[in-house]
Amino acid sequence: MLDLIFPSAYAQAAGASQPNPLMSLVPFIFIFIIFYFLMIRPQQKRMKQEQEMLKALSKGDEVFTKSGILGTIYGMTDRIVTLEVSEGIRIKVLRSEIAGKSQKIFEAEAKEQSKKEEKKD
Repeated sequence: MLDLIFPSAYAQAAGASQPNPLMSLVPFIFIFIIFYFLMIRPQQKRMKQEQEMLKALSKGDEVFTKSGILGTIYGMTDRIVTLEVSEGIRIKVLRSEIAGKSQKIFEAEAKEQSKKEEKKD
């Protein structure tokens, strides 16, 4: 009765050759290459740009933190930045938590305002 269900399986197993094991790795290599160019490489570029920005910071720069605090750099060490958020009010944050210079925020906001004004006209 089982011969009716599995007769061809025995015949194919005897004459079939094993596939090359290296060929089974080709899809994994292809997927890794895609991940590298779509995810890993762009992330490395962003990290490099962020490190360069953090190195270029100096006293008096207006910056914003990743938590959304705006302030002016009052003092700096290699790991900690003292921000003056209001006259006489200073806070200390980690240097790695600085997201960028605040002028970028205001430039983007000005562009959005001008686009809205153009649509109204």
